[in-house]
Amino acid sequence: MARYFDIHPENPQRRSIGQVVDLLREDGLIAYPTDSCYALGCQLGNRDGIDRIRTIRQLDDRHHFTLVCENFAQLGQFVHISNAVFRSIKAATPGSYTFILPATKEVPRRLLHPKKKTVGVRIPDHVVTQALVAELGEPLVSSTLLLPGQEEPMTQGWEIKEELDNQIDAVIEGEAGTEPTTVVDFSEDVPELVRVGAGDPAPFE
Repeated sequence: MARYFDIHPENPQRRSIGQVVDLLREDGLIAYPTDSCYALGCQLGNRDGIDRIRTIRQLDDRHHFTLVCENFAQLGQFVHISNAVFRSIKAATPGSYTFILPATKEVPRRLLHPKKKTVGVRIPDHVVTQALVAELGEPLVSSTLLLPGQEEPMTQGWEIKEELDNQIDAVIEGEAGTEPTTVVDFSEDVPELVRVGAGDPAPFE
């Protein structure tokens, strides 16, 4: 049964954030709110958690997982990013964007696109997500909480707990957006819009 955390959207309780991070470090899988919508998240080395995300969402190996990062210093450890691309991404973050970039050797192989060797990264504009990633000290491996057969992502913590109670370890109740991120592929150094979502696509068109 998933634990349920009601965390303040502007002043996250440090104790609650610490308890969620303890679960993540014990190979837990959580559902948490972001500036785009709810996401499933686990620690970088959590093989079981990644497999559980694939099972819940029925994903194949071509799915781009996203590394949710605290800041650019952290993001730069996990992806190769040229100066020109850096400036474009810097201007749009933090925000509701996911950027697909060539991965460094720090990224576990099972998270990479099998052919392109790329991974998604983002820096969210969300107080609770930022608090989680800061306390964890590394990116959260994440995927939008969009269940098979549904057209809209889930947006209410209590609904997620009812639906996924036996498949995840914790749910954070909080304010989330209702639209997935806008996805921009920078793997060839030129922006390619993969999905238009919550972030304004205009800078990358």
